[in-house]
Amino acid sequence: MQTSVWIVLLAAFATALATGLGALPFVFVPVMSRHWLGISNAVAGGVMLAASVSLVQEGARYSWPRVGLGALAGVVFIVVVRKLLHDRQELEVGALRGADALKAFVIVAVMTAHSFTEGVGVGVSYGGGETLGAFITAAIAVHNIPEGLAISLVLIPRGVSVPAAAGWSVFSSLPQPLMAVPAFVFVETFESILPAGLGFAAGAMVWMVIAELAPDALAAAPRRSVAVAGALAFSAMMAFQEVALF
Repeated sequence: MQTSVWIVLLAAFATALATGLGALPFVFVPVMSRHWLGISNAVAGGVMLAASVSLVQEGARYSWPRVGLGALAGVVFIVVVRKLLHDRQELEVGALRGADALKAFVIVAVMTAHSFTEGVGVGVSYGGGETLGAFITAAIAVHNIPEGLAISLVLIPRGVSVPAAAGWSVFSSLPQPLMAVPAFVFVETFESILPAGLGFAAGAMVWMVIAELAPDALAAAPRRSVAVAGALAFSAMMAFQEVALF
């Protein structure tokens, strides 16, 4: 049992580290113009919407009502956080201040909430055996790379360095090793709350796209460019998830 617990912990920690790889493309990208800031927000939104679809589909395998309640809770969570922090101009996230810091805080918070469910997924999968656990761990690790990209697409154009963006991406995934072990030890209990957690993450991400990323994208880039970038990112992420999981 002790060895199995350590395997689960190390596997989940590896999935967290994979999130930081999403920042690597920005090593080769110069500073973005306002137009490309809008496009980057559209791409991040498309990635997050595709991830939300997969979360809802996965949660529905367990319980539609719990997914729905979780999604509603996720929306309420984002609305409350934005309301509490909206007028706090002194808010700081690394080198960011004010509105940029708020956007950075919200997306990191959303992805962190999402990571709780991924950690539970790793732990529950190992409850079905090491072969299944290793497969799901690999799929989540691959899936985490574009999620790190989504975080970096929001942070780096606003002045966050590539190493810092990678660090925030990994930070957002730290709940995965934290949740994987208890989910492995108490499989049946965590299976019952997993659909609500998946719904919560999906609802939070969808509302983040609607309330933050889409308006910012439309304010900085032409509507057609935003629509095309978002649609391509959504399609690519859906295809990517299909390949990773199957």
